[in-house]
Amino acid sequence: MLPAGRVLTLAGRGTTYVRECGPVGGRPLLLLHGWTANADLNWAHCYAPLAAAGFRVVALDHRGHSRGIRDPRPFRLEDCADDAAALVGALGLGSVTAVGYSMGGPIAQLLWRRHPHLVDRLVLCATAQTFNTSARERALFALLAGAGAAARRLQPQRLAALAMAAMTGRHVDPASWAWAFEQLARHDWLQVIEAGRCLGRFDSRGWAPTIDVPTACVVTLEDHVVPPGRQLDLAAAVPGATVQPVAGDHAACLVQPDDFVPALLAGVGAHANAA
Repeated sequence: MLPAGRVLTLAGRGTTYVRECGPVGGRPLLLLHGWTANADLNWAHCYAPLAAAGFRVVALDHRGHSRGIRDPRPFRLEDCADDAAALVGALGLGSVTAVGYSMGGPIAQLLWRRHPHLVDRLVLCATAQTFNTSARERALFALLAGAGAAARRLQPQRLAALAMAAMTGRHVDPASWAWAFEQLARHDWLQVIEAGRCLGRFDSRGWAPTIDVPTACVVTLEDHVVPPGRQLDLAAAVPGATVQPVAGDHAACLVQPDDFVPALLAGVGAHANAA
């Protein structure tokens, strides 16, 4: 069962959807989901274990994704980081552990860089410093430049099916995953496509070594989307970063929760929180 959710207006930014669970006095975790997903697809299996470990858990839908902020301006990862900062302020969380998955990893890194007083720990899952170094990746991100026209022609359910296939690496039966398709059908797909292009331009290699908060990297060792070597490069770049390995592909959070959740709990320091 999903935790309680609500629509929340962030002053001067727009309206998003937020899930919250766990004790109000617990150490706050801010969960930042990946590209083409939303908070629930990314974190549905994680909410309850994190809350049970004593954390105050907060997750939002990013702009353009599902019930996230709608903004006519071009999508920017920096705006997602600023949305997250505004949410932290609106809820009076003080400083948080920012947990970013895939695209949420750059957003978490940018949150630390742009609002360092709001981040006391980073947990970076299935993510990297850059996503556009191989020939295959360059071709993929180049295709996104012309994908807007195609998105206008396709039905939301068809786009949702393509997104699920990309996330899981296999065809997913819409009947069995009706709740997931419902989430994805809410996307502003033009914004989501632009988000992918922004992800292709992201590069923190010049400043990731300056990250000065405790950092854990949850590395998906069988990942065909973000190569494990690049995830490990991120861990090596951040001073003192620890590695929590997961024997799974890019969608491990969704399809292999029994493997992913223990690594996430270790990454956020659940044992320290319980103490």
